[in-house]
Amino acid sequence: MNLPYDFDLVCIGSGPAGQRAAVQAAKLGKRAAVIEKRRCVGGVCMDTGTIPSKTLREAAMVFSGLAGRADRLPWTRVDNRPTAAQLFGGVDAVIAREVEVIERQLRRNDVTLISGAASFVDPHTVVVHAEGGWHWRHVSAANIVIAIGTQPAPTPGVKSDGEVILDTDDVVLLKHLPRSMAVVGAGIIGIEYTSIFAALGVAVTLIEKRDRPLEFLDREIVDELIHQMRTRNVTFRFGETVESLAIAEGPPRKAVVTLESGKRIVSDLVLFSVGRVAATDALNLPAAGLVGDARGRIKVDGSFRSAVPHIFAAGDVIGYPSLAATSSEQGRLAACHAFGVETGPMPRHFPIGIYSIPEISMVGAPEHELTAGRVPYETGVARYREIARGQILSDDSGMFKMLFHREDRRLLGIHCIGTGATELVHVGQAVLGLGGGLDYFLQTVFNDPTLAECYKVAALDASNKLRS
Repeated sequence: MNLPYDFDLVCIGSGPAGQRAAVQAAKLGKRAAVIEKRRCVGGVCMDTGTIPSKTLREAAMVFSGLAGRADRLPWTRVDNRPTAAQLFGGVDAVIAREVEVIERQLRRNDVTLISGAASFVDPHTVVVHAEGGWHWRHVSAANIVIAIGTQPAPTPGVKSDGEVILDTDDVVLLKHLPRSMAVVGAGIIGIEYTSIFAALGVAVTLIEKRDRPLEFLDREIVDELIHQMRTRNVTFRFGETVESLAIAEGPPRKAVVTLESGKRIVSDLVLFSVGRVAATDALNLPAAGLVGDARGRIKVDGSFRSAVPHIFAAGDVIGYPSLAATSSEQGRLAACHAFGVETGPMPRHFPIGIYSIPEISMVGAPEHELTAGRVPYETGVARYREIARGQILSDDSGMFKMLFHREDRRLLGIHCIGTGATELVHVGQAVLGLGGGLDYFLQTVFNDPTLAECYKVAALDASNKLRS
């Protein structure tokens, strides 16, 4: 029997969204394929983004004596300054294991993996050019999911060279650990890398044109983060804009950043973390009947369907929230909608994790949002220094906060900074999703000693405030 298309669904990109969409299609009995142009499956998340940067963070925690294991005890602290080779030594091994897991999952579900860069020929067909561009093939599909991810926004004035001028994809390829660095942009990635290198003893100057970083987070949590980063000698330049960037040839070569205020910052390297743009420039979207926005992103509806009904998009390429976890779920839902499978919407409450040092996580509303909405609420706070596990982990600065509605005692938000914050938040996420509130935490017993006891302490704090 001659089928009209090579596949029922093709995913352009094998990151969390593309991988999950293809596997979901295969689970539905459909012929699915994934096209990936990078050196390995997993997309940016696996190659230069989430997995490598978080592996680097763990290495930095160990070398700085901050790791949540015996490594952080004073008598096991590493005094020698690590080399770049030591810091990044585990990255390739972790990537190799993760790639093997993904490839095995794709094979197990009979998903075809096609290597090369895809671009549209028409709404149902892409041409795939293998590395070097000499070999190509046409691939057609009844449905297409664009999950190509993002790439760093161009550095202004001077092109990144991976040595003195870096973008966020260059960090995990560093050959030498700098003594000093400037970071331009205090978004999530900029904050993460600033804190990681500061923990390693690098003198970091963080430049941000806004007056505050991470404006979506609870302000008390951000204030604590800034305080802890200042104790590691991070210099903040808020409300500042870069006027020019130059390289002093040396030797050694240095980055020279001049701010509009007249300040001049000289450092071993400068990292530009001024946002990312969708990697759609080479997709030839017009041939498919699509147009990206100013940052290359593709507009979709609640079903992740684009303006062309059989073409879907998921993950970072559609914009906020641009998280690996949400991208994965978006890909799954896109595949379900492509084949008319009934499914619920994206969860309303999803956690946000920031892998700075210390790490931060939240789910639900922050205080300033509730205040602006005139929602009556009460806070319950627990500090790690009050929790036995916090003392065991030598984390006396961690903080955990829950927000409850004053009238019906519903849980409205959870905000945490400190060791294990990105794991700790999930208990609250479940309670929030199920519509639970203060009484649940007052009546529940948590293991001792664990960080989860923060829930009990914070609940008792909120209960005392509500009674007064």
